[in-house]
Amino acid sequence: MSAATPPPGTDLIEVTGIRAWGHHGVLPQEKDLGQQFVVDVALHLWTAPAGRADALTRTVNYAEVAAAVHDEIEAGPHDLVETLAEQIARRILEDTGHPLVRRIGVRVHKPAAPVGLPVGDVAITIEREAAPVPAVLALGTNLGDREAHLERALAHLAAADGVAIDWTGPVLETAPVGGPDGQGAFLNSAIGVSTTLGPFALLEVARRAEHDARRERRLRWGPRTLDVDVITYGDWTSEDPELTIPHPRAHERAFVLAPWHAARPGAELPGHGPLAPLLARAADRAGLRPGPAIEGYGIS
Repeated sequence: MSAATPPPGTDLIEVTGIRAWGHHGVLPQEKDLGQQFVVDVALHLWTAPAGRADALTRTVNYAEVAAAVHDEIEAGPHDLVETLAEQIARRILEDTGHPLVRRIGVRVHKPAAPVGLPVGDVAITIEREAAPVPAVLALGTNLGDREAHLERALAHLAAADGVAIDWTGPVLETAPVGGPDGQGAFLNSAIGVSTTLGPFALLEVARRAEHDARRERRLRWGPRTLDVDVITYGDWTSEDPELTIPHPRAHERAFVLAPWHAARPGAELPGHGPLAPLLARAADRAGLRPGPAIEGYGIS
């Protein structure tokens, strides 16, 4: 993404001084008697969606994070504090903080480490990144230079920091579904990406692509220069009104299912199953026809 439109930033939530009794160490007495461990965690995520809506569901619950760290200290035992740090990072990134926490710093203190000399503390600090997440986006346009809108949108998404294009479906021309009468036909496609962004940050990138096309939200399901919807984000599900995942109408929209199925015939829509039978039942399937060849689309 260009310097003029930086990606959504990550903010920092720190939870420090989490204490619990653990039995980690290479010496037998460390495992038998145990000792106190202290852990600090630094959670990197984009907090703006939560802050704007005052919604806990859009951020990480640090009470749950503290409880997860406490559990990991009491689990094991491990020979190394390095292993304890890795287990804490994995649990937060893959479970407790998934998918909003995109990077974590973990500092494990072992104040009573038996090093044979008087020391104030022994500590290890690690930083780990969340794994990239596969996501599916749907694109549509029926105003202005439709081909140019789709071509520019793909370039915009491909240039976004934290987003890599994995595949693109073909472009289809489709009859409008819903909305006011008299609309022009849409050009639609679907693309698969791999992203290191959180789901709300990916939504922000999609909205910036729409803004770049001068999208105006005046009428629901009305004509538009560009529509970019987040259809899936890994196996994550959300009922958030701003970002419902999977997209609540994707399972019945042929203009979403058909280009996705063409690129990935074996794909499934989480919660609804394989694409092929969904596409066969979609009421708008009869309105599909091949669209123009646009550079970058139809590459699987």
